[in-house]
Amino acid sequence: MAATTLFELVSPERLFFSQAVEMVVVPGTEGDFGALPGHMPKLATVRPGVIVIFENGKPKERIFVAGGFAEVTETSCTVLAEEAALVSELGVAAAESRFAVAEADYAAFVASGEGDKAAIERELAIATAMLAAAKGEFAYH
Repeated sequence: MAATTLFELVSPERLFFSQAVEMVVVPGTEGDFGALPGHMPKLATVRPGVIVIFENGKPKERIFVAGGFAEVTETSCTVLAEEAALVSELGVAAAESRFAVAEADYAAFVASGEGDKAAIERELAIATAMLAAAKGEFAYH
């Protein structure tokens, strides 16, 4: 049996995932990183994207996250996500709708200069990543 590491994903609503895994790839703000058993301790921010859980050297599960923080130790990887959803449960129409609203909010900000620029840009980044995930446009197929 291959060595495993405990992967836990916590969203504001619940403990989303808690299981021993072979490897997990997390979308870090400084680039994707894989957490394996024996990993050097690491703290990282997570950007909107897809977490990929591997089993037997192949992707087993994909989870969309809207960003957050990750802590990796020699025996575990914990992600505290702002929002999480199984990629298999994302609807393209819902993701397109969210993207359209975010894009309109951004256009309104550009035109008027009114609003919280950082929050508007953040929602646009989340909506863009969610739409890509819903369409299956992610690494590690």
